[in-house]
Amino acid sequence: MSFIKFLGTAGARFVMLKQLRASGGMWFSINNTNFIVDPGPCCLFRIIKSKPKLHPEKLDGIYLSHKHLDHSCEINLMIEAMTEGGREKQGIVFTPLDAISNDPVILKYIRNFPEKIEILQEGKEYNLKDIKFEIPVRHKHGVETYGFKLKSANIPVISYIPDTAFFPEIIEKYKGSDILIINTVLYEKKENVLHLSLQEAEDIISQIKPQKAIITHFGMTMIKNKIWEKQGEISKRAKTDVIIAYDGMNLEI
Repeated sequence: MSFIKFLGTAGARFVMLKQLRASGGMWFSINNTNFIVDPGPCCLFRIIKSKPKLHPEKLDGIYLSHKHLDHSCEINLMIEAMTEGGREKQGIVFTPLDAISNDPVILKYIRNFPEKIEILQEGKEYNLKDIKFEIPVRHKHGVETYGFKLKSANIPVISYIPDTAFFPEIIEKYKGSDILIINTVLYEKKENVLHLSLQEAEDIISQIKPQKAIITHFGMTMIKNKIWEKQGEISKRAKTDVIIAYDGMNLEI
């Protein structure tokens, strides 16, 4: 069975710091390939306490969209866990260049632990066992940031739009997505804040027209406005089956 486990749905610093929602990223299990996306604070704890239990030593890879701490805080710990403390040279880490170069978040001593480190670039494709990642575009987020379109046999196209300001190319670049995961920090748009608002997320969803869209990575205004109570009306406006993610949610593919 293929699935995505939402270890946490906290977005931006205040919800993360106060742990109003759990943080920790997402666990993907696709055609017997396991990988973590954006291992933020408490990632390993959420994995170990997950029901059914997940096993970090069975990870095949780690995908880091960008180096901000709510996404990267436990990247080193998860590399350690994936490689059993460096004893097993296994797994691939996918990362932007600036996460290992300028002001790096992946420590030097740990970079030899995985089998390989792949540097993400716009327009490139990468493989993880039977999975192919396409990197549609570099996002607008202050640091180097990349989402993906995931393709694998007998699996719908799964796309992840990470933290980003809105720009028109997003819609064209992510067309063809069957399942769309979209980080939505803001309830209402704020100028000069490089995150999507709910209205922008709805516009993206309604134009891409996925079979299913999952809104996650909530900032403080999304929490205060009880976004989980608005799932039905958002689905109606976006004309798509929209799911408001919750901590520990398991999405079967």
